[in-house]
Amino acid sequence: MLASSLSFLHSCTFPSSSSSSLFTIPSPNPNSPSSLSFVVEAKSTTRREDRTARHVRIRKKVDGTTERPRLSVFRSNKHLFVQVIDDTKMHTLASASTMQKTIAEEFNYTSGPTIEVAKRVGEIIAKSCLEKGITKVAFDRGGYPYHGRVKAIADAAREHGLEF
Repeated sequence: MLASSLSFLHSCTFPSSSSSSLFTIPSPNPNSPSSLSFVVEAKSTTRREDRTARHVRIRKKVDGTTERPRLSVFRSNKHLFVQVIDDTKMHTLASASTMQKTIAEEFNYTSGPTIEVAKRVGEIIAKSCLEKGITKVAFDRGGYPYHGRVKAIADAAREHGLEF
């Protein structure tokens, strides 16, 4: 019984994986030679767009004030950038990056910053903040996972006196 009930599958044609996803819908009027066709495509976002969306969600919750500025992290393929920002005045209070001479000369990395470099950046930003009287910050991971270099920056900043 099962084999006979599935016999209609032999007459059906399915698009192969190599063919495009172009389907033709027959027109309501059988005498009309034209037919409607459309392409079905899935929406895909890039990794950068996904990160930006995560960052927007985080920024709805994390806000830098004068008493507790925002510690923002940006990670590129070649460099790390950290800023302490007062969002009420739209002013950067302190910053550190791998492009600064002290870090660039101290470490020799060619394929991008490592966790050791990230720890050094976290240490420098913490010292810079403490010199300016900033002890508490709100951590903004910038849409990146709290893992690896981002976590190393946060841990090093905590070890050297920042609270968040």
